[in-house]
Amino acid sequence: MSFRSIEQLLRRNSKTKISRNIVDGVHDQKEEQLVQSLRELLLASNQLPDKFDDNYVLLRFLRMRGFNILKAKEMFLNMLKWREDCSVDAIANDFKFEEYDAVKRCYPHGFHGVDRFGRPLYIERVGLVDLSKLMQVTSIDRYVKYHISEQEKTISLRYPVCSLVAKRHIASTTAIFDVKGLGLNNFSKSAREMFAEIQKIDSNYYPETLNQLYIINAGTGFRALWKVLKAFMEARTLAKVLGTNYLNTVLEAVDQSNLPDFLGGTCTCPTGGCLLQDKGPWTDPEMVRASKEAFGKGQKSFNELTATVACESFRGCQEPSTKQVDSTSRKKRTLGMLLKDDQVGIDTGENILRKLVDEQISEKIRELEHCAAQSNETLQTLVCKQQELTGHIEQLRKILQDVMGADMKGDTQDTKLKVN
Repeated sequence: MSFRSIEQLLRRNSKTKISRNIVDGVHDQKEEQLVQSLRELLLASNQLPDKFDDNYVLLRFLRMRGFNILKAKEMFLNMLKWREDCSVDAIANDFKFEEYDAVKRCYPHGFHGVDRFGRPLYIERVGLVDLSKLMQVTSIDRYVKYHISEQEKTISLRYPVCSLVAKRHIASTTAIFDVKGLGLNNFSKSAREMFAEIQKIDSNYYPETLNQLYIINAGTGFRALWKVLKAFMEARTLAKVLGTNYLNTVLEAVDQSNLPDFLGGTCTCPTGGCLLQDKGPWTDPEMVRASKEAFGKGQKSFNELTATVACESFRGCQEPSTKQVDSTSRKKRTLGMLLKDDQVGIDTGENILRKLVDEQISEKIRELEHCAAQSNETLQTLVCKQQELTGHIEQLRKILQDVMGADMKGDTQDTKLKVN
């Protein structure tokens, strides 16, 4: 389907299969309920900026914290504070990385097309990094800011455009790290500091955005280093450490046309090579314009389209009541609109928090009761075993007494015979 066909369908009919696939993603009723609970908790305390009032954003923090709502809220608020302290919006809008080309030459990395699912594909040739030159052309602080600006670009631009092209919700990246030649000897203190800072930012403030990490050309030197690197990485990170025979595994996820020739693919980008480009559908001006029209700007990328999709488009969703429909636009009202108009009664922040705490305490009580029941069963089993052992011991004592009695009787008879 051509770009213009997609654009016309999105404009003319929000109930199309394309729109539903982009908006729906993968829905789970329990997950949706938890997302709604987290949203209400944040809204009640006025801690949910419009920019982040997005199902998928909140779901990422819930998943990272094992769907513990209070821990997810804490992580979310830490992210907001970090963004304010580090002026992330200013970095995203204003930061200029003039040393971009120079950095690329001594640290080959970049986005290069998409994987088979439609996710952005990110590649690093870590084994070719010349750290001394890198520190000459930039600093750790500036490189970290560049990394933040790229993360913001991925969330606000790359994911929405990829979603439009793939006709499904895209919110994560597939990454390939070529570590040929990398080991403990050339992983310096500066490299460790930069790696640790980037991993902290990605794990704490951009959670659940890495779909799969392929580490290829891993020799014995890197496998020793990997034990150190894993300490910096989030435990949920899905990483496959592969040797030189990696191609078949990688090709399961990435088409050869999107894999550079130096990794066994067929792509040979002009003008400096594959990793000097920012190759992907997000560089097409028409696709960028269409994604902005379809999804709006920033991380609130899917809310605008969601508001125009009929409720029956979502699996397991019921038709909104009259109170929940705007009489002028006939669109389903958002929670913010309902709160503002006082059309529905919701608990105050304290009541919501108390309710969540009560639910989690009740769940913990049930876990402890189950554990106590299992412990009781185990105790009863041990008591039965103890009784069995006591019986065996008594039997052995009786046998021993009988044997000793028989021996004493035999000794007595022998003595009598000797006397006679």
